[in-house]
Amino acid sequence: MNNYDVIIVGSGAAGLYSAINLSENLRILLLSKSELSLCNSSLAQGGIAGVYNSPTDSPEYHKHDTFVAGGFENNPKTTTILVNEAHIDIERIINLGVDFDKTPDGDYHRTLEGGHGKHRIFHHKDSTGNEITTKLREYVLSLENVDVIDNALVCGVKKSHHGFSFNVLRDGVYTTYHSHFSIFATGGIGRVYEYTTNSAIATGDGISFAYNMGAKISNLSSIQFHPTAFNDKSSRECFLITEAVRGEGAYLKNCHKQRFMQNYDDRLELAPRDVVSHSIIFEEQKTGSDKFYIDITHKDPEFVKNRFPMIYSKLLEAGYDMTTDLIPIYPCQHYLMGGIAVNEYSETTIDNLFACGECSHTGVHGNNRLASNSLMEALVFSRRAANVINERAKGMKRSYSEYEFKQPEGAEHIPTGIRTRIRSIMQSAYFVMPNIEKLFSGLDEIFRIKEMLENGNFIIDKDYTEARSLATVAYIILSEANKTATESLELKTQDWVEHELNNY
Repeated sequence: MNNYDVIIVGSGAAGLYSAINLSENLRILLLSKSELSLCNSSLAQGGIAGVYNSPTDSPEYHKHDTFVAGGFENNPKTTTILVNEAHIDIERIINLGVDFDKTPDGDYHRTLEGGHGKHRIFHHKDSTGNEITTKLREYVLSLENVDVIDNALVCGVKKSHHGFSFNVLRDGVYTTYHSHFSIFATGGIGRVYEYTTNSAIATGDGISFAYNMGAKISNLSSIQFHPTAFNDKSSRECFLITEAVRGEGAYLKNCHKQRFMQNYDDRLELAPRDVVSHSIIFEEQKTGSDKFYIDITHKDPEFVKNRFPMIYSKLLEAGYDMTTDLIPIYPCQHYLMGGIAVNEYSETTIDNLFACGECSHTGVHGNNRLASNSLMEALVFSRRAANVINERAKGMKRSYSEYEFKQPEGAEHIPTGIRTRIRSIMQSAYFVMPNIEKLFSGLDEIFRIKEMLENGNFIIDKDYTEARSLATVAYIILSEANKTATESLELKTQDWVEHELNNY
């Protein structure tokens, strides 16, 4: 039987936690694009932010810091939900076996990261995301009402009055699955850039499918570039030097091995990510060099090794000892603040389609995500989505679509180099700060690529699906960015005209 009550696309924190919170009376299918352990959630190093049993912190403090980091463009309603309900999900995942670090007196150790005014980040060494997803995955695999299929690429989604039909490619075989409800937890868009901290599967598939079904997409041009990715261009996937390293006292240094953040922000190295990334670009323009470093050599070596064992080990493999060496870093695409527009229950503008985690736009991050708020967002809003589905499914009449996907006749493989070209355009037109000169030409070329993919007769396989997703995502991003740039230019022109008239 290929009929389910709920199909979840994505096996990161949001996808797994939604499955855990769905009723045991519902038949659920969870689809993982690659192996179950490969997701952006598992790469999260720093931790998960939330107020839980803390006498010195409060949800209001957490909300304030989130708003400051987000440029006060955050959604007040969903942000209030995030900070007020965080304790529910911290306690739940602890009960599910998540092992957060503790202090010698037995309390949970809470660390500090950029933008936070309080120590409120729960962590498992420097591999918190892996710890959380491992424990969630173990629980999901024990649930009798949940079928899990790995290495399952969704190549197409069709909406009907019955629900949804999914075209899934696995081991060269296409299978159509049907459901009444669907939860997209498909992660980010990192592979639309030449270099990203995201895993290889982050090609914006869920956003692309939702967009083509007519769902509203919001703020896709709100992209976070992490300031301290390990500067090694040997791979598209850049190893992240977590913000917690700066939270523990590391310095940022320029090509002259001098600290520079004091020239840009009073919060120094603990300024929010967008501020630090912009500061690095400004410093690069000033010095004429893209050589930057993170330095924690002034801290006790044993403390560094014990606090950041994974980072220490990976840097050693690359030839750097973070207890004695300055580590080369540079900004890199990291996170998406925008996505599929949802309400406070993760409902999209399409009936019975929900979106959770990085692919969604709840509005809690504003223009810049506060460190370690992402895992908490994934948990809080996937739980809320599951609760809505549980209620809506009560007494539901089970009637499924009979639609079957078919491969187009006489189709050819897509031309080579399309994804590489998309990445090159995005890297040059919209990295950290938009390049106004390249925005317009970039959008025009991306539009032509998108039209070619949508109107051509191509084999619907992994290459085509990901290229189409990247083209769609890039098109939406550059469309938004061009609109913003045009409005800015119009305002500047209007100000100039008014100035001239006033001085005539």
